[in-house]
Order: sequence, then C-alpha cells, then structure tokens
Amino acid sequence: MTTNIQSLHFEPKLVEEIEKVGVLKKLEMGAELMRPGMPVRSIPIILSGSLRIMRQDEGGKETFLYFLTKGDTCAMSLTCCTANRPSSVRAVAEDPTELILVPVEKLDYWMSIFPSWKTFVFQAYQRRFEDLLEAVDSLAFQKMDERIWRLLKKKAALQEKRYVYATHQELADELNTSREVVTRLLKKLEGMDKIKTHRNRIELMLK
Repeated sequence: MTTNIQSLHFEPKLVEEIEKVGVLKKLEMGAELMRPGMPVRSIPIILSGSLRIMRQDEGGKETFLYFLTKGDTCAMSLTCCTANRPSSVRAVAEDPTELILVPVEKLDYWMSIFPSWKTFVFQAYQRRFEDLLEAVDSLAFQKMDERIWRLLKKKAALQEKRYVYATHQELADELNTSREVVTRLLKKLEGMDKIKTHRNRIELMLK
C-alpha cells in the first residue's frame, strides 16, 4: 500500500498517518461503495481502478455524473463530512478498484498541518466542480446520441482501450433513458462508423 500512496505526492509524514489510520478496501466490478442516505464516515482515496458516481432521484432512476480514478477523492464525500450530512450520490466500482478510507475527523486536522493534503482537497473540489459543469452541460445542451458517445469515450479512456463492456440496459440506466433508445442510438453510431457492437461489448473506432 505504501507504493500506491507515495505516488500521490504526499509528505512522508502524511503517508505514515494515512497508513496508520486508513482502511484498505477492495471492490469488485459493480460493487457499491456509497448510496444516497448512507452516513459518510470516511473519505475515499482511489489507489487503482475507478468509481462511477451517479445521482439518484426519488424513484430510483439514476444519471451519470462523473468518474473517480487513481489519485482522486470524492468532493461529495468531503462536503457531506464537513456538513455532517448523509451521502447524496451513489458510487459504484466501474472496474476492480482499490481504495483507502480515511476517517472523517482527519479532514480538517490534516489541512492545518499538511500543505499537500490541503492542496489535494482543494484540487478535488475544483475537478469535481468542472465535472459537474460538464454533466450539466451534457444534460442541458447535448442530444442523447452525443451523451452516449461522450459516455462511451469516457468509459474506454478509463481502461485505455477501445472497448467498453456494458449492456444496453446498463448504459440506459446511467443515462436515465430506456434500453430501446440506447439500442437505436448505438445502431446510429455504428452506421456512422464510430462503433462496432458485439455481445456485451462495444468497440470504439477511434482514430
């Protein structure tokens, strides 16, 4: 675990503190880390893999917000920690993911004594703010075919591969639409030579 944490460029003393109080957690693909209404008692730091962050309405329908990857933490968790509020998002492992959970009581204390932790927290807020702006722009201004193409490219980029392993229903759930709409739009993208569809696998024809 030391090697993974050191790659985040924290002070050696902070690395020691994280290893002392942090809890290492491994998630299989599809495993849930957080859900709406769940108490937030720790701050996740992603060591490998990725988490998909979703917003869920009262009826259980979800909309994709952003991904967390290596070196990231969840600004939503930070906000809930400081305000003593339950989670307002759902976090699911996009692929096998390893992370370390830091007790919430360390958040403010470490910010006062470790400059790298303060920078880490502020950068997390900035990145997530930009992600949320992109998500809002997508919902407000992009057509569904543009949204699905954006999501496929993001998923492929996480693996640094041309393939996305997902069913039509899974994509529909993330985009808060129907499976029939996703199937139709994937056929449209295939007709534009942007993708090739296989069983539970989509190949992106990226140049």
